[in-house]
Amino acid sequence: MPLRFHWSLSQVGDKFRRAKATTEMSGLPNLDAQIEFCRRAEESGIDSLLMAFGFTRPEPITLSAALGMKTSKIKFMVACRPGILSPTLFVQQVNTVSAVTNGRICINLVAGHTPHELRYYGDFLGHDERYERTDEFLTICRRFWNGHTEVNFDGKYYKIENGRLNAPFVSPERASPEIYLGGNSELAAELAIKHAHCLWRFADKPESVRAHVAPLVAQGIEVGLLVSILARPRRDQALHDASVMIERLRSQAKQSGKEFAQKTDSVAFRSTLALAETNESEWLTPWLWTGAIPYLGSPAIAIVGGAEEVAGAIMKYRDVGISQFLFMGWPDIDEMTFFGREILPLIREREQGV
Repeated sequence: MPLRFHWSLSQVGDKFRRAKATTEMSGLPNLDAQIEFCRRAEESGIDSLLMAFGFTRPEPITLSAALGMKTSKIKFMVACRPGILSPTLFVQQVNTVSAVTNGRICINLVAGHTPHELRYYGDFLGHDERYERTDEFLTICRRFWNGHTEVNFDGKYYKIENGRLNAPFVSPERASPEIYLGGNSELAAELAIKHAHCLWRFADKPESVRAHVAPLVAQGIEVGLLVSILARPRRDQALHDASVMIERLRSQAKQSGKEFAQKTDSVAFRSTLALAETNESEWLTPWLWTGAIPYLGSPAIAIVGGAEEVAGAIMKYRDVGISQFLFMGWPDIDEMTFFGREILPLIREREQGV
C-alpha cells in the first residue's frame, strides 16, 4: 500500500506556538488561515489534518465541522480524550460530522498526557487507569459503529443501558471511522492491537523503531510516526535554517518543551526528551534532529535535509514497517507545500521502484 501522509493543524498561523507558555496561547481559531491551509493540504496530497485537543485550542469536532463546509477532500483527524465526554455522545458527534462532510472524519484517541490539564476537565485518573478507561470507551464506540441495535455495557468506568443512536456513520468508503491511537508505552501498543487501525509513535532511529513496529504489524495494525520536517532544496539550506531557528528560540531564554515534558506522565513525551538530552549529538542520524525539542517539545524531533535526503529517510522508515506519517513544520504551510511539490513525487517514484 502507498505511504499515507497527514499534517497537524495545531500551529497554523503561529509557527512557534509551542515555544509559548500555555497562558499566552489563544484558543480562538484563525479561521481564514485554517481554511487556506486545508485547501493547500488538499492540493499537496495530504490525507488528513490532526485536530488537536486541549484547553489552549478550539474544540476540535466543532472546528472540523466548520472547516468541512469549506473544503471538499481533506479528512479531519479529531483528537479525543475519553475522560471528557460519554462514548455515546462522542459517537453521535463523529457520526454527525461524517454526515455533513461525506465521511471525512477519523479519530485520534489520546489517553491523556498532562495531569494538571486533565483536572481542568474533571479527570483525575492516573496513567494506567486512563488506558483502562480508553479500552472501555472504545469498546462501547465500536459496538455502536458495528451496527448494534442496542448497546449495553457495565464496566468500571462506564455504564450504558439500551444505548441507541439513530444517526449512523456516513461514508462512501467505510462503515466506521479509522481509529488512531497515540503512545510509546506498552499499554498503548496493547490497546492499539485491540482497538485501533494505526498506532502513532514519536520518531527514533529506524533500527530502534523496528522492534516496536514488528509485533503490531504482525497483528494487522499499522504504525505511524509523529515527526516534524524541515526540508529545503539542498541540505546546506536546511541546516542553515535549522540553526537560525534555534538561535531565535534560544534568544527567548525559555525551554518550554523541556518544562512541559517534566510535567507530563506520557511515556512518549518523556522518552523523546531523553533522546535529546542523553545523546552525545543532537543528530540521531545524519537527518534525524533533536535540536528543537527543548524549545518546542517532543513533537519537534525532525527529519531535516534536502528533498532527496528527506525522501530517502521516509523510505528507510517504510523499510522497517512504518506506513503513515503525521508531520509538523515551521511554518507549516510552507513545509507542507514544499513536501507536496518536491518530496512526495520522489516517494511515489521510489514506491514504484522507478
